[in-house]
Amino acid sequence: MKEDTFDDFVKKLQEEIIEKERELYNDYIIELFHNPKNWGKPADNKISVSQTYKGPCGDTMEFFLTINDGIIEKANFITDGCGASVATACQTTLLIEGKSLEYAEKLTPNDIDDALKGLPEDHKHCAELSVRTLKRAIKSYQNNSIIKKDNAI
Repeated sequence: MKEDTFDDFVKKLQEEIIEKERELYNDYIIELFHNPKNWGKPADNKISVSQTYKGPCGDTMEFFLTINDGIIEKANFITDGCGASVATACQTTLLIEGKSLEYAEKLTPNDIDDALKGLPEDHKHCAELSVRTLKRAIKSYQNNSIIKKDNAI
């Protein structure tokens, strides 16, 4: 296959994929899963807590939070899930950065879905995965803080 022919094939395939995505997702969700913000693990010395959770659908999500005085200064994520998992994790990090742990603890899957302007019904569980992972990370952070306080006494 000639290089020009291959490039044309790839371009056409990408266009077809994006067209299929548009049948399922709005432009905002597509943008987030093609260009996710806060993707990736930061340097270990920047992480206050990390938490991995595997959802019932088989997707795994991990959050990395940098917390200072009860404020989530930075939130990152990785996931092996579908585009909707990427979008929900990304949106979650965008909603919680600069916010208190108390704010983050109150987030619901509906909050994520609303911020994304609506997930397809068969992908709403991705918002649940994101919120469960976040809440487990916060609980882990709080439990470690209690242990540190107890050991300091």
